[in-house]
Amino acid sequence: MFTKDLLSKLASLINPTPQATKWKSLDVLDQATAHVKQLEQRVEMLKKRKQQLEGSTDETAGMRGSMSTVFTVTELDSAIEVCLISRSNDKFILTRVLDVLEEEAAPVVAVSYSRVGDKIHYIINSQAVCSRIGIDSSRVHERLKRLTAGP
Repeated sequence: MFTKDLLSKLASLINPTPQATKWKSLDVLDQATAHVKQLEQRVEMLKKRKQQLEGSTDETAGMRGSMSTVFTVTELDSAIEVCLISRSNDKFILTRVLDVLEEEAAPVVAVSYSRVGDKIHYIINSQAVCSRIGIDSSRVHERLKRLTAGP
């Protein structure tokens, strides 16, 4: 009786349909074996995929310039928000971005950051000096693009 209960539970785990409980014990074991083999293959495939992805991040981490720093510029009325993602070893990128914003008459109101692995995510909020004039976000975007393109 105990074996029958175990086989019934195994059948419901493999194929949770009412017909699965009516399988013969050998059929249940064959199905379970096939299912486990299928799961093992999937695990191996996912491990290979993980190694490929880790390898590709190692390759991109070695690159410099615009590949290592990504940014977006969002205009919000008389304010501007810059989201910047850079490598943690680029120590001066924040200072240079802040300089660009100050030069474009957009003094920084708030800066927040978080570190994720070897990347640092910055969110920089700036307010226009004069709300009637505003900020030319396209010019800020172009200057930041030149800045992050590297030498």
